[in-house]
Amino acid sequence: MPTGPLRTLRIGFMPLVDCAPLVAAVRLGLDHRHGLRLDLRRQGSWAAVRDKLLSGELDAAHALAGMVYGIETGIGGPQEQMAVLMVLNQNGQAIVLAPGAAQRLRAGAPLREALDVPARRPVLAQTFPTGTHAMWLYYWLAAQGVDPLHEVQAVTLPPPEMPAALARGEIEGYCAGEPWAAQAETLGAGTRVIRSGELWPGHPEKVLACRRAFAALEPDTATALTAAVLEACRWLDEDPRHRAQAAQWLADDGAIDLPVACLSDCLLLPSGDAWATRLRFHGDGDVNFPWLSDGRWFLHQFRRWGWLPPDAGGDDALLAEIHRLDSYRLAALQVGVPLPRGDSRASLLFDGMRWE
Repeated sequence: MPTGPLRTLRIGFMPLVDCAPLVAAVRLGLDHRHGLRLDLRRQGSWAAVRDKLLSGELDAAHALAGMVYGIETGIGGPQEQMAVLMVLNQNGQAIVLAPGAAQRLRAGAPLREALDVPARRPVLAQTFPTGTHAMWLYYWLAAQGVDPLHEVQAVTLPPPEMPAALARGEIEGYCAGEPWAAQAETLGAGTRVIRSGELWPGHPEKVLACRRAFAALEPDTATALTAAVLEACRWLDEDPRHRAQAAQWLADDGAIDLPVACLSDCLLLPSGDAWATRLRFHGDGDVNFPWLSDGRWFLHQFRRWGWLPPDAGGDDALLAEIHRLDSYRLAALQVGVPLPRGDSRASLLFDGMRWE
């Protein structure tokens, strides 16, 4: 364990169960083991996470993977050079529809009919315009013949506000991370119609992100932060009791304002084939490695929706700057986490699309 004063880092997070690695890192003292003191700061929206990262009020954050690339490319907001230190989790999100639409869909109606498109433009919510929830929602709609840019009205809401907005009839559905899909079902306001892990088994979700200047100017600190959180991710996947403990911490610390029973249900350790589609934090490091191919998928989607011009051949160079592979590999070696041989992987999405 390092000696001397601890380096304090201000870390932002949103009230979602996939912030668990950060809470566990603090509760288990893993930050101190690596010479750090993590000052966890709950945020009210993903826009607040972005703004405080860019202003320097936060040193790093639990962030939507897609948000990082959106900030990097300046889509719809301020542009800043960003860094992904590691992936915090795979899967664990869901698309929720109001009971009527969900019932029609489950009875076999095509999605267009279930949403009454084009007779009206249903209002569907996501959490950040270039974030993962927007990408899952748009991909799911388009794969079933609904144009997400013209045939629905997409609005942005903080995740904790979504179940109540659905219950009031202000929106027809949404995509968000747990526990907010579970909460809609608890309230009777909506029904999960697809989990994000069914849409793309093993998809990247939240990442540990920071400004590129921080990663470049303080490489030892960035590596120590990665190592501490990587150990926490491993701990969460080791034993079902660890996830139960994490749920208690999330409730006790005020990280998420819901009963511990709801959080425990969302954090249940998957078994057997469910690993492919349910919430994962580690997977012997397969979850946490910042795969370059995942970044290419997000940039490809941005171009699909007309937010970026065609690739002029610079994507790989850009992603090599964003994904701090050297820092991750050093952290993994320090804590004994296996490393893959390459930097890209193959993925198969629910509509048969193979991404490599």
